[in-house]
Amino acid sequence: MLRKLALTGIKSRLKDYIVLFSGLTIASAIFYMFEALATNKNFIEHNTTVGSALIIFQFGSVLLAIITLVYILYANSFLMTMRQKDYATYMMLGAKSRKIGELIVSETIVIGTLATLIGIVVGTALTYGVGMLLVARIDATVHSFQPFYLPAAIITLIFFLILFIFAGLVNRHQLLKKPILSLLHVDDTPTQIKYRPVVWLIEAIIGVALLGVGYWAMASLTKLNILAIPIALVTIVAGSFLVFNALTIWVLAILQKSKLAKKGLNGFTMAQLKFRVHDYTRLLSMVSILFALALGAITVGMGYYNQIPLMTEHSGIAYDTVVHDPNQKELREIRAMDVSQQANYAYKTANKTIYFVKNDFDKKPLLRVKQQHNMSLAAVEYEKITSDQIMSKTDKSGLQTLQELLLANQRNDQVQLVSQSQFDQLAQSTHHLHTVQVKDFRADLPRIKAVYNSQVAKHPEIKEDFSNKYGFYQVLKATFSGLEFMGFFLGIAFLAMLASCLMFKILSGASSDRIRYRMLDKIGTRQSMLRGAINKEVGILFLLPGVLGVIHVLFGLQLFKVLMVDPYYQIWIPFAIFIVLYAVYYVITTKLYQSIVLKKE
Repeated sequence: MLRKLALTGIKSRLKDYIVLFSGLTIASAIFYMFEALATNKNFIEHNTTVGSALIIFQFGSVLLAIITLVYILYANSFLMTMRQKDYATYMMLGAKSRKIGELIVSETIVIGTLATLIGIVVGTALTYGVGMLLVARIDATVHSFQPFYLPAAIITLIFFLILFIFAGLVNRHQLLKKPILSLLHVDDTPTQIKYRPVVWLIEAIIGVALLGVGYWAMASLTKLNILAIPIALVTIVAGSFLVFNALTIWVLAILQKSKLAKKGLNGFTMAQLKFRVHDYTRLLSMVSILFALALGAITVGMGYYNQIPLMTEHSGIAYDTVVHDPNQKELREIRAMDVSQQANYAYKTANKTIYFVKNDFDKKPLLRVKQQHNMSLAAVEYEKITSDQIMSKTDKSGLQTLQELLLANQRNDQVQLVSQSQFDQLAQSTHHLHTVQVKDFRADLPRIKAVYNSQVAKHPEIKEDFSNKYGFYQVLKATFSGLEFMGFFLGIAFLAMLASCLMFKILSGASSDRIRYRMLDKIGTRQSMLRGAINKEVGILFLLPGVLGVIHVLFGLQLFKVLMVDPYYQIWIPFAIFIVLYAVYYVITTKLYQSIVLKKE
């Protein structure tokens, strides 16, 4: 009988349970997606040259597990707010506490297990879909990538099962220790907030100062070295907490006394926010920091994709491709490129000596990148190397530049520049060294790649060669593609899960807000005004950690100045992804919140 009543209660709140179930499914799907990478050692070892990649993935897996635990706790809180009145009613009808406890635990475990199993299936599909999109996006060669990875599925199922057993026991303990009357009247319990402006002002000043220290530490990586990271971590975490605990309440208290509060329902909205922010301090500070990590992971991951061509351009290599004895197919590819300049140098080899035509270098001098002391987006400057510089007795740099363009087995040969007539008298066959510079490396990348692969087929040693930019591009791609892959996966996972945490936290308090909105409705407040007040209230709760998280990222990117040409290059792309995803969760949360607090009975 008790289980039939419980089933009836679930049916009556089917919409809320669908939200909860879908949220748990997304959480398990995201967790599985990351575990499919974190536990697949073959994938990690074959797709990055970073020695600590496995440690990075394992650390990310632990961090994701902690966030998942927090997510489950908030989702679990949402479940309890929906069901505690029902459980109290069952107790009043004579149900034993032991039976109620069993019902709570079993209900939590069944819902969680079903959500996890579906999440693994969804996670497998997402892993494949997102994985293929990322591979195409970053032009990476990925080995040993398996969308369904059994160890990851087992870890996900066991992890979530343990979490749901723990959540069920916590639910049972919290519910049974409360008196029945307090459960029935939980929505009527008032909350008092003491007004302490001096204390809040001091906390706000300390919080802003700590954030300043943290941002300074990240910008001073070259001075502080590895010490910059723990300093930034401690000060930014503490500063975020103090800012949310004091500054927001203090500002809202000032706004409540301003003329703005007298317009429409602004005064009511500010009072609601003041009440909520105090209760949400820990969550909002955690969300701001972890959103910064999520947005930072996406930004850095996509930044490496955007900057590999830029880093290639600033590599100190003058030519986009160097072609040895080009065939007709290679020449067709070159003609299809948007070439800024190209040159062809004829040569012959005899008795370990390579003979070039001197006049070729006077007509089309070799190009060499001028030395740059640090990476920047400034236009690359070139210097021209003529025949006189190549044959200089005092400065061997010109000759060295020419030798670096030759095949590996030719670089120890002597080089001679001769006249056209002397060159024609040599009986050996003529070879050609063809150098090409294009206007846009990324735009012509497919054609450059085709020429490079054709050259490798004829001269395999070119794979170990950095005489052209594409060879260096390949090395950068092999080095950073694993980091790009991880950053994007981890960033999307954190963003989705943390936004869900905030959503469930807001929804878990919706039942207690219902009476206040009902009172406004009864005194004649228009539904459009009520919806507008909800939009503002929920919007500010989403906006506060989002803004602080963005600020964290803007300063945090200073850490990558020594690793990237410009960590802020095309930063609007990951920020746009962040805003769109965040806006989706905001819209979903406001609609669900409105359906709860504005529901007619």
